[in-house]
Amino acid sequence: MSQPDSAVADAQAGGGAPESMAALAARHGLRRAIARPTLPAYLRQLWTRRHFILTYATSRNVSKYSESALGQLWQVLTPLLNAAVYWLMFGVILGQSKHIDNYPAFLITGVMVFTFTQRTVISGAKSVSSNLSLIRALHFPRASLPLAYAVQELQQLAWSMGVLVALILVTREPITWLWLLIPVSLALQMIFNIGASLFMARVGAFVRDTNQLLPFITRTWLYASGVFYSITERTANLPQVLRWALEFNPAAAYIEFMRDLLIYQRFPERWAWITCVFWAVFALIVGFWYFWRAEERYGRG
Repeated sequence: MSQPDSAVADAQAGGGAPESMAALAARHGLRRAIARPTLPAYLRQLWTRRHFILTYATSRNVSKYSESALGQLWQVLTPLLNAAVYWLMFGVILGQSKHIDNYPAFLITGVMVFTFTQRTVISGAKSVSSNLSLIRALHFPRASLPLAYAVQELQQLAWSMGVLVALILVTREPITWLWLLIPVSLALQMIFNIGASLFMARVGAFVRDTNQLLPFITRTWLYASGVFYSITERTANLPQVLRWALEFNPAAAYIEFMRDLLIYQRFPERWAWITCVFWAVFALIVGFWYFWRAEERYGRG
């Protein structure tokens, strides 16, 4: 008979009230095999797994296109083909190119910046539910998975940014000192993406229909983010509250921030800085806390 069971049996034999298993375990210094660590301890665990996160993200990137004929070239072709379709629909058929200077650069910037967030959120929502066998077999901080998926999308963005810069130069936009702020813009967006990915990872782990609904949600988000049009110019007749909501949209803020640097050659306005920093900090704090709260529940059931 095990020690806790024998202790309960001794208490019952002596005529005393049986001690609960939880109280008995606490008295003997025992704890659950899978328990949520404190937040500082959890952060330390993630830091010690940083090499795993990077390696896992890189291996997923390499294997993603391993069976296709063009291989890693698809990381560049996918956003380019998407931008070509959107340019045909919105720039040519709907005539947006008549109202916006250098519409190809305007469009490709919006598409690539939004795609970075869109892909990170969608992949993050699947990061836990798609790796249940790994979660059940090994003990590691579960936040490693959505973090690895976010890093994977950042690695793919590096290819897209190379193409974006080349297209900007082809359209004869000059190189300015503002380009030095591109890493700042991407860092703020990456922080937001991590927070959103962590939040959606928990939702996707417990709400089974998330992966079916998310493409429709992100498509609506796409149309509300000023990817194909200028929010400032095309929403002039809308109520002030609705205009404010569109401009406060995090995806729209990161897109406009990048366009200011690459196309308009102007330092981003104060509202752009405030919006981008706010969403980055808010998403990271809320997303990380929300994911961590369910740490011991992932992979069960």
